Amino acid sequence: MASYGDSDVVNRDAFRQAVVNTLERRLFYVPSFKIYGGVAGLYDYGPPGCAVKSNVLAFWRQHFVLEENMLEVDCPCVTPEIVLKASGHVDKFTDLMVKDEKTGTCFRADHLLKDFCKDQLEKDINVTADKAAELKHVLAVLDDLSAEELGEKIREYGIVAPDTKNPLSDPYPFNLMFQTSIGPSGLSPGFMRPETAQGIFVNFKDLFYYNGNKLPFAAAQIGQAFRNEISPRQGLLRVREFTLAEIEHFVDSDDKSHPKFCEVSNLEFLMFPREKQVSGQPAKRLRLGEAVSKGIVNNETLGYFIGRVYLFLTCLGIDKDRLRFRQHLANEMAHYAADCWDAEIECSYGWIECVGIADRSAYDLRAHTDKSGVALVAHEKFSEPKEVEKLVIAPVKKELGLTFKGDQRMVCEALEVMSEKEAMEMRANLESKGEAEFHVCTLAKDVTIKKNMVTISKEKKKEHQRVFVPSVIEPSFGIGRIIYCLYEHSFYTRPSKTGDEQLNVFRFPPLVAPIKCTVFPLVQNQQYEEVAKHIAQILTAAGISYKIDMTGTSIGKRYARTDELGVPFAITVDATSSVTIRERDSKVQIRVNVEEVASVVKEVTEGHSTWNDMLSKYHNPSALDDE
Repeated sequence: MASYGDSDVVNRDAFRQAVVNTLERRLFYVPSFKIYGGVAGLYDYGPPGCAVKSNVLAFWRQHFVLEENMLEVDCPCVTPEIVLKASGHVDKFTDLMVKDEKTGTCFRADHLLKDFCKDQLEKDINVTADKAAELKHVLAVLDDLSAEELGEKIREYGIVAPDTKNPLSDPYPFNLMFQTSIGPSGLSPGFMRPETAQGIFVNFKDLFYYNGNKLPFAAAQIGQAFRNEISPRQGLLRVREFTLAEIEHFVDSDDKSHPKFCEVSNLEFLMFPREKQVSGQPAKRLRLGEAVSKGIVNNETLGYFIGRVYLFLTCLGIDKDRLRFRQHLANEMAHYAADCWDAEIECSYGWIECVGIADRSAYDLRAHTDKSGVALVAHEKFSEPKEVEKLVIAPVKKELGLTFKGDQRMVCEALEVMSEKEAMEMRANLESKGEAEFHVCTLAKDVTIKKNMVTISKEKKKEHQRVFVPSVIEPSFGIGRIIYCLYEHSFYTRPSKTGDEQLNVFRFPPLVAPIKCTVFPLVQNQQYEEVAKHIAQILTAAGISYKIDMTGTSIGKRYARTDELGVPFAITVDATSSVTIRERDSKVQIRVNVEEVASVVKEVTEGHSTWNDMLSKYHNPSALDDE
C-alpha cells in the first residue's frame, strides 16, 4: 500500500498526477467548458464529486449548525457596491500583481517569489546553509511583505516571467472582485460577492431579534463566492468561483468565555504560533486548553471553534498529522482583529489554508452602522437601574462641514461610533496637541480632527440597559480546498491479485463516500439479478446511495472499479437468501441475510457501529480473495 508522505519532489508530482488523473477520469471534477478549451480557475463537479461535496456540507450542517443551534441564512451572490464599500472590499480586497513588461501577462507577485524560494531549496544542490536559512525565512514571512519589499526581493533574486524570461513590473494592487451592474440602467453598481459574511452582518438586527434579543448566537451560510484570481493554478485549490461555508458567532466583547470550551480543551494538535514562524522554528503539538490559558489563543470562544474545526476535519478523513493551525503574522491581521488562525492542510502542493478562524472584534457591525445609519447593536437589560459613567461624543457638524465638505457626514458618523478607548485617546491628543489623526473606514483614509470639531466627555447617568456593538468570531471554510486535500489524503494504490498492475483506491470514511455501497450478482443469473434488484429497493427505501452492476465482468474488476470511487462496501449476491458484504480497505467479507443488508450498511455508514462491530456480530469473516 503506497500513499503520499514526506517524499521528494519527483514522487510528490507523480503522486499528484496520479490523483488528478483518477479524479478526472472518474468524473469527480473536470475543467469547465472543456470542449471550448476551458477557462482557468473554473471547474465542474461530476456525479461522484457532487456526492462528496453534498456529504461534506451535510456533515458541516450537522457538526456546526445543528450542534450549536445556529441560524442559517441564504443571501444573494450579487451585492450592491455600497455594502462592499462599507466592508472595505472595494478599496482593499487586493492581491499584489506583476506584469511581463513585454507581453502583459499577469502573475501574483508573492507566488513567483514563493516558487523561486521553494525551487532553490528543493532543486539547487549547491545552495549554502546561510542561503537556505535566508530562503526559509522569506517563505516564513512571505505574507508579511509589503509591495515595496516584494519588489525588492524579486529584483534581488533576478526573478523574471516564468515562460518568456522577460523582466517584470513592480508589484501593484489588483482588486479581486468581479464587477457588475444591477438593473438595465447601469447606474447601480454591484459586485459578485467575494465572501458570504456580509449578508449575515447586514441582517444582524433582524437575526438578533429572531434570537430573542440574546447573545451569544451564531448565524451560518453556505453559498458561492467569486474572486477574479490573477493567475489561477493548483486545480481546485485556487479557483474563481467556489463554495464557502461561513459562521459569524456574535458575542459580548467583554465576555468571550464559552460554556462548552471544556469539551475541546484537552485536544492536542499541531499549532504554529507567530513567534515560532518568525524565529524559524517548526510547529509543535499543543493542548488547546494550555494555548488559551497562556494567551497564545486570544480567548475561549476562538479556542472552542479551533477545536471544533479540528474535529470536523479529522472526522472527514483529513490526516491529523498533516493538519496544523497557523496564527496570522502581525502584517496579515487587520488592525481591528484580536486574533486569527488558519487551519492548514498539507498536500502535494505544500501547506494549504483551508479554514480561517478569526476574532474580528466589532469592526464589521461598526462599519455597516457607520455607512447605513442603522444601529447594529445589542442590548443588555439590567435587573435594576445602574449609575454608569457614559461616554458622550458630540461632533460639531458646522466645523466638520467647513473642513470636510461632502465627507462631513461620514466623518461625523465615524466619530459617533468610536470605541471608548479610541475616544479617550483622541481627547488626550486634542487636549495636548490641539489635533488628532483619525481613521475613517468608509473613506479608507486618515483625517485630522481639530479640537473645535468634536467634544468628548463622560457623564454620570442612570441606565436601564447597556447598548453595545458585539464582537464576531468567524470560522470560514473553503469547501473545495478541503475536498481536494481529502482526495489526496484518501488516495493510495495496492497491487492487483496478479501483481502486474497497481489499483487505485480512495479510502473515504463512509460519512463522505460518494456512494455507500455497490450491489452486483456474482454471475449473470436471473435469480441472483432478482435478489440484487430487491436489495436495491431496500437500500432506496432506507435512503442509502448505491450503484448496481449487472455486467458479466469479473468480480475482481468490479471491486476495483468501485474501490476507485471510494465506495466502502460491496454487496455480492451469490445466493438467494444471503449475501456477502465486503469492506473496501481490508477486503474482508461477512455474510448476512438479504433482509439485514440495509440495516448493516446504514449502521456503519451513519457511524452508529463500526466495521469491527459487524465482524464481531456476524462472526463469519471470510478471507475470500476478491481479485
